[in-house]
Amino acid sequence: MSPVQIAILALVFVVVVAGVLGASALLRPSAARRRLDLLAGEGPAHKPASLDRWLTVLAEFTRPVSRLSMPEEGFEKSSIRLRFLHAGIRSSAAAPAFFGIKTVLTLGLPMAGFALLTVAGSPLKGNGLLMAMLGLAAVGYYGPNAVLSRLVFVRQREIFESFPDALDLMTVCVEAGLGTEAAMLRVADDLQLKSPALAEELRLVNLELRAGADRERALRNLAIRTGVEEVDGFVAMISQAERFGTSIAASLRVHAEMLRTRRRQKAEEAAAKIALKLLFPLIFCIFPSLMVVLMGPAMIQIYRVLLPTMAGR
Repeated sequence: MSPVQIAILALVFVVVVAGVLGASALLRPSAARRRLDLLAGEGPAHKPASLDRWLTVLAEFTRPVSRLSMPEEGFEKSSIRLRFLHAGIRSSAAAPAFFGIKTVLTLGLPMAGFALLTVAGSPLKGNGLLMAMLGLAAVGYYGPNAVLSRLVFVRQREIFESFPDALDLMTVCVEAGLGTEAAMLRVADDLQLKSPALAEELRLVNLELRAGADRERALRNLAIRTGVEEVDGFVAMISQAERFGTSIAASLRVHAEMLRTRRRQKAEEAAAKIALKLLFPLIFCIFPSLMVVLMGPAMIQIYRVLLPTMAGR
């Protein structure tokens, strides 16, 4: 290998290592999550000091790279910040790591692809090579957005599917004489195994109330952090019930029944889409192989017997 190829491979190695380190910084547990684990009696009593120093160095390492794509102002009120909250990512190093990963992948994937094509001796040249590099750059730029959207979707689906059960448990707790805050904390403890995301959000509401925030504001923050329409309706229902003096337990029961109906309707809708989703795999994957298995022996016999007979051999 020539010195130029060795240098390109070394640069590719550095780019890949930087991307992996940035991803680990983005997905690491936040300080709020660690605090919740400590309050719940889970996890170690303290984190090793070396790990904290390593995470700090990692955040500082991705910050200069992220300045190439990270907006200088208005990030705290931007939609990407809200998507971080919806995905459950609250770390201060999330934004530098995210934009750093986008920058590294956008610049690194074309370099890596060019290095691999050069080493392999690919025939791509000119416009073909340019289109390949642009495609890799687009994958590197939009790939982190797709991963973040997937994290948001998975977390919101988990909250949506578990929220009716949480309301049922909260109704039982309220009818047993517990207050709204105590009921939320008890429900969070019971839902820890089934839905850690919802349990974490309910604990955060309780922590905000302990810190002195009023109940309506804490519940509104819950709706903003989750981004789930059903949670937003629950917050509006609780606020109206307290404002007009209606029974919270009765309101919770009605709202839980409505959410269960909505969950069942979404399940039925997903089941009804199965036939349409199976249509293309059946046509393009299963039917051709089935035709080969069924018609293959007959076509072989026709080729061996019928065609020579018709040819007069």
